[in-house]
Amino acid sequence: MASRILSTLHNVSSSSSSSSFVSTTKRCLGLCCLWHRSLSGTGASVAADIEPSKPPVQIEHNQLLIDGMFVDAASGKTFPTNDPRTGDTIANVAEADVEDVNRAVRAARKAFDEGPWPKMTAYERSRIILRCADILEKHNDEVAAIETWDSGKPYEQAANVEIPMVVRLFRYYAGWADKIHGLTVPADGSYHVQTLHEPIGVAGQIVPWNFPLLIFSWKVAPALACGNTVVMKTAEQTPLSAIYVSKLFLEAGLPPGVLNVISGFGPTAGAALCTHMDVDKLAFTGSSETGRRVLELSARSNLKPVTLELGGKSPFIVCKDADIDAAVEAAHSALFFNQGQCCCAGSRTFVHESIYDEFVEKAKARATKRVVGDPFKSGVEQGPQIDFAQFEKILKYIRSGIESGATLESGGQRVGSKGYYIEPTVFSNDDMLIAKDEIFGPVQSILKFKDLEEVIRRANATHYGLAAGVYTRNIDTANTLMRALRVGTVWINCYDVFDAAIPFGGYKMSGQGKVRGIYSLRSYLQVKASVTALKNPAWL
Repeated sequence: MASRILSTLHNVSSSSSSSSFVSTTKRCLGLCCLWHRSLSGTGASVAADIEPSKPPVQIEHNQLLIDGMFVDAASGKTFPTNDPRTGDTIANVAEADVEDVNRAVRAARKAFDEGPWPKMTAYERSRIILRCADILEKHNDEVAAIETWDSGKPYEQAANVEIPMVVRLFRYYAGWADKIHGLTVPADGSYHVQTLHEPIGVAGQIVPWNFPLLIFSWKVAPALACGNTVVMKTAEQTPLSAIYVSKLFLEAGLPPGVLNVISGFGPTAGAALCTHMDVDKLAFTGSSETGRRVLELSARSNLKPVTLELGGKSPFIVCKDADIDAAVEAAHSALFFNQGQCCCAGSRTFVHESIYDEFVEKAKARATKRVVGDPFKSGVEQGPQIDFAQFEKILKYIRSGIESGATLESGGQRVGSKGYYIEPTVFSNDDMLIAKDEIFGPVQSILKFKDLEEVIRRANATHYGLAAGVYTRNIDTANTLMRALRVGTVWINCYDVFDAAIPFGGYKMSGQGKVRGIYSLRSYLQVKASVTALKNPAWL
């Protein structure tokens, strides 16, 4: 279903600057649109109370994976991972600390320096990565159930979109494994010059809780394709799916020590990984504040290179000529998808003043119809927030919006008496704190603009620069905004299109480096120049 996530821009007449730029939203197969199309407008939004159903899966693995073995933490400590539907404990998971990070890095270093992984042919590595994808595909439903149970995201979203995307991404990078090569370089003088693209070594990787397995794949797949070994630290809120998938990868033939998975907390396990002198590269996805800390820790240790995919406050711009109904649905999905817990959520909805009132009314109506409930139940669009801390943070921002004079159009309350459910919330009017800070929740801010110059200035007036959306029928308007917006991705008449081949990463404080596509490979390779003197060469 999601094996290839594509969006197409339809034909544009080039006869004049006012030529029609045909919207293709209804055909958009973006990450959120693909799933939302079959659910939109399905009826009443919430029940008075939400009773959780029994998950169709058992938790069998809760230890650390180090050197091909599941082991307890050296300290024997565990910590609970909780069900966002109730707050109850799902399982107690091994809590890694400094000694466990040392063990995992030693295993990864040995696997890189002495093991078969970097020394086998690229084709052999490719075949193992393909087997990893195959076995994951066979266990799609179990993995999706674990992801839903641990994170609260709708099961249909996980099973029909996210896990197939993970499979697709591993197959994409399996295809790259035997196509990585250097160059022969002409030089002044009698020399043979060539470049080698070599694996960087041991990669330390830290993933967030909002898309635990999807972002796991963005980091692990390119690292393995390049011949590196990995120490992965999961988010403490959502450790279970990565542990289960790492077990599947061992069954697929991944050699011991190539992938090590540890669970634990940022100040202990995360900091130890960032400062470890035998880690050659770091990749982190999370908040900009924590990303800054990761950079500091790298600088204080061995200056290991760092890739960062950080926060955002992405503008979603609806121009006066846009298809309003299509733009309302896309803006709704761009913000509320995954309970609003997306780094690239279209959380600043800018709407031209000529269509503003109509847009707000339709956005309010769509939010009211959004189905909130147990994420394991069919037809549910929105599950609970990840944990109590995030739940409280979002409600605090909603109270702030009301107190600052913003107009609460819909929502704004807790749903039910248990779990971390929040009503889909829509605010209108300008100059709100909630329109400036990254809320990471189901809160849409709809802002009014007069012309392109104004909206470009306001859209760029932020420390973030991750992504943006544009809805317009005019090719000139689209091109103007596409070039003017200081962000890493611009979606035009679509949103959240995440193909394995499309690079993703931000400008400014939204990060550095790219994930996915050919650009991600560069983060896991280093270039060596080899120069050999030639005697009496036949040619140069």
